[in-house]
Amino acid sequence: MSFGLRTACAAALAAVLLQACGGPGPREDGPPRDAAARELPPDAVPRTEPKSRYGNPASYVVFGRRYHVMDTAHGHVERGIASWYGKKFHGRRTSSGEIYDVHLMTAAHRSLPLPSYVEVVNLENNRRVVVRVNDRGPFHANRIIDLSYSAARKLDIVRTGTGLVEIRALTPGHAPERVEPAPTLRPVSVAPAAPAAPAAPMLRPASAAPAPRLYLQAGAFSESGNAQRLRERIASLGGAAVRVHEAVVAGQRLFRVRLGPLSDVAQADRLSAQMVATGIDLPQIVIE
Repeated sequence: MSFGLRTACAAALAAVLLQACGGPGPREDGPPRDAAARELPPDAVPRTEPKSRYGNPASYVVFGRRYHVMDTAHGHVERGIASWYGKKFHGRRTSSGEIYDVHLMTAAHRSLPLPSYVEVVNLENNRRVVVRVNDRGPFHANRIIDLSYSAARKLDIVRTGTGLVEIRALTPGHAPERVEPAPTLRPVSVAPAAPAAPAAPMLRPASAAPAPRLYLQAGAFSESGNAQRLRERIASLGGAAVRVHEAVVAGQRLFRVRLGPLSDVAQADRLSAQMVATGIDLPQIVIE
C-alpha cells in the first residue's frame, strides 16, 4: 500500500472510530423507543469469517492514545467493566464498516480483531451472552467492552450502565473453556483500619459463586520498598483500603499496590481520576 493511500485509510479509520462508540455513555444515550415491545434476539453464533478490510490496522490513535490490534483472538480472556451504547449510535457505521444496530448481539473492543466472537459473563448474576465484536471502543479508560443495547439488556446492565464482566474469545466450532478464577493474592501490607464489630456470618447457597470484588491496581514493582512508597502516597486519597499484594508471575516476584475492594464502578472511576491528577499512571481495573 502506498504512503498516500495508507494515510488516507488511517484518516478514514480515525473518523469512523470517533463516530462509533468512543463517545457518550448511556446517560447521554439511551435505549431505543421500541425497546419494551421487542423480544430479545438470540445470541450470536460463532462462524469463521474473513477479517474486516478496514477495521484491523496494526495500530490506531484515538484521543491521543495508541491502541494495538491483536493478530488473533484465540485464547483471549480478560475481566473488567462493561458498558453499552444505544440509540445515539443506531444506524451509524462501525469501525468494521458495518452499520450499528441496537437490536443485534454485537460489541466493541479496542484490540480484538474484527470480527471476533466472545462470550461475556456478568460476574454479578452469572448471566451469559455471545456477541460478535464488529466495532472499536470503548475509549473510556476503565472499560473493556462496549455492548449493544440488546446484549446489555440480556446481561441486565442497562439500568446501571455498567457491569463487572469476564470476556472469553470463542473459536468457531469449539465450546468455551471453563477455568476457575485466579486465587486471591496474599496481602503483605495493610493500611490501618478501624476494627469491625462482630457480626453473624452471611450464608450463601452452596451453588452460588462468591460476589466479585473490584480493585484498582496503582502499580506493580519488583522491589517491596517501591510498592510501600506508592502505597503511602495514595493512602491519603481515602475511601478505600490500600494494600500491597505479593505475587509470582513468570517466575518473578511482584509487589502490587491495590485499592479496594471498592463499592462500585463510580468509586473506581473517581479514585482513578484522582490518581491520574496526582501524576500516577492510569491504574488498572482488577476483578477477583
